[in-house]
Amino acid sequence: MGLKLSSPESPTLNLTPMIDIVFLLIIFFMVGTKFTELERRLSLEVPQVNEAGPLAPAPKARTVNVYRDGRIELDGDTMTLSQLTEELAAATREYSEIGVIVRGDGDSSFQQVAEVLSACRKAGVSDLGITVRIARGREPLRQR
Repeated sequence: MGLKLSSPESPTLNLTPMIDIVFLLIIFFMVGTKFTELERRLSLEVPQVNEAGPLAPAPKARTVNVYRDGRIELDGDTMTLSQLTEELAAATREYSEIGVIVRGDGDSSFQQVAEVLSACRKAGVSDLGITVRIARGREPLRQR
């Protein structure tokens, strides 16, 4: 039986991928430097402002509560129907796509909720919703 007495080859490190990445990075930084040099040569004076803040995010939907005694609240503040219209009109002038959610008491007349919905439309509110609760344990209403 013959034994092979040669020593195994030493492992080699393949540097080709690392060299490729280094060359790509060098090219990237060279091109990036050229762009910044071109921007510096422009004879353009950009306007200045005293105070720069972040753009305001879209406001949350406003909530209108209609109670059975006829009381109306906008985000917790009690107001009349005309005050509600004025407040929502001011809000739509600030942000035209503001949303309003109307929550009416289940035991109140629908007339009060309808007046609030009409006031929202007069104020220019385009995103209007009404909340209801799904009845548990009751037979569902059927349409005729």
